Amino acid sequence: MRRPVALRLSAALATTAVGAAICVALPIPQASAATGSATGFATQNGGTTGGTGGQTVRATTGTAIHTALCTRPSSSTPIIIQVEGTINHGNTSKVSGDSCNTAAGVIELKQISNVTIIGVGSGAVFDQLGIHIRDSSNIVIQNVTIRNVKKSGSPTSNGGDAIGMESTVRNVWVDHVTLEASGGEDEGFDGLFDMKDNVQYVTLSYSILRNSGRGGLVGSSESDRSNGFITYHHNLYENIDSRTPLLRGGIAHVYNNHYVNLHESGINSRAGARAKVDNNYFKDSKDVLGTFYTSERGYWQVSGNTFDNVTWSSPGTDNYPAGPNPQSNTTVSIPYSYRLDGASCVPDVVRQTAGANKGLRVSDGNCTPQTPTPGPTSPTPGPTSPTPGPTSPTPGPTSGTNLSIGAGADGSSKASGTSYGNVRDGSLSTYWSPAGATGSISIKWGSATGVARVVIREPSGTQGSIGSWQLVNHETGAVLASGSGAGTITFPAVSLTKITFKINSSSGAPRVAEFETYAS
Repeated sequence: MRRPVALRLSAALATTAVGAAICVALPIPQASAATGSATGFATQNGGTTGGTGGQTVRATTGTAIHTALCTRPSSSTPIIIQVEGTINHGNTSKVSGDSCNTAAGVIELKQISNVTIIGVGSGAVFDQLGIHIRDSSNIVIQNVTIRNVKKSGSPTSNGGDAIGMESTVRNVWVDHVTLEASGGEDEGFDGLFDMKDNVQYVTLSYSILRNSGRGGLVGSSESDRSNGFITYHHNLYENIDSRTPLLRGGIAHVYNNHYVNLHESGINSRAGARAKVDNNYFKDSKDVLGTFYTSERGYWQVSGNTFDNVTWSSPGTDNYPAGPNPQSNTTVSIPYSYRLDGASCVPDVVRQTAGANKGLRVSDGNCTPQTPTPGPTSPTPGPTSPTPGPTSPTPGPTSGTNLSIGAGADGSSKASGTSYGNVRDGSLSTYWSPAGATGSISIKWGSATGVARVVIREPSGTQGSIGSWQLVNHETGAVLASGSGAGTITFPAVSLTKITFKINSSSGAPRVAEFETYAS
């Protein structure tokens, strides 16, 4: 980023410092779990519940957070970590244990699952210290402030990202957080909210991202297109140069966000990405939507947005702004229910709800902020829920952890261009298909695992090709269930190390996009 970033930020930071001093003293609910429930794409793929149902511990240092992770019975034992006070390099050290993989100078959520980190009491501030999520699933981060994380200079943390996710991450809900920097790349900062190398089913809601050169990205390069199914709603992006977000491949749903003072570009959909952009309010900004800095185009579907004093550059090589009269050039179907506030009230609703220490307030879909009921609840279907189209994932379970994620897979001969692992990657755009009209696909674990429910999903446009089938305990040969067609299969709970879906007949080439397994 160019050096003028620091100059643009100086006045804004002075205002931020005053506001932060006021906000941090506000009391918040003493939650024993995340308040409210996940929204957006985080509700898919089995849902995102974090540490709900697990032990609740209190932490006032980064070392205490790591200790809580490392003293669990296993890396997947649910836990809720309530954080209060300032977490920094001086109090964040590596802790070792069988249920963790931590590091000093960063909050490390690596190779773990079922964790909630929530700010309580007078507030939680991660000062110059980022949160790194890697090879993990079912994570909730709520009601915390993360500020001034640097990748150069001193001290450094998390590659300069406030929150960074990478390498097979699934189901993350980040809610009511404040992410802020003090400049751009020249000043040592990187992204506020980054995802790369196979990150899917993530929601960022009711949060503030400000005073940074880079808001965040999905995909680290034009070839990193394994990420997607990301929802951004009711967030404030303020005083940012670009990447709000930058999308490379995948699908994103961007609605009811307030964008103020975007200096260079905003939603940058490129490399085949598809963004549904609904009822956002853009103010005093430049090139808020389009494909920028590349010839590899992306796509967008727009509806109900307000463009208030937005300027647009002229189209050219590697520059394809959507304005000055943005029109849709694709369609994106959304598989979950949601409520849209009118764009005109978005600035006021976001002002009252977004960020840490706001009492975890949310919108009711009618431009009226409210305090949610404590504890996870089922999402209420909203009046704007769209009818699933041909690109929608097949409706499936909305609760529980998909045990197939991170497991192994094998089967009978596969058709050219397909892979066994495609049935456990969380993506409906990849699939396994047998070499003929029949065949089998298996999910396997290194130790006995309890399973009572299976969901078989077909890729969009191929539904109905699977005919009769049997679900088999591969170790004993016992038939757990039989039937025809894809969908949800329930059966008495059984403990096994390998479960096989055997296709006995089909119409056309049968394809399995996802072979999901659940404990209940």
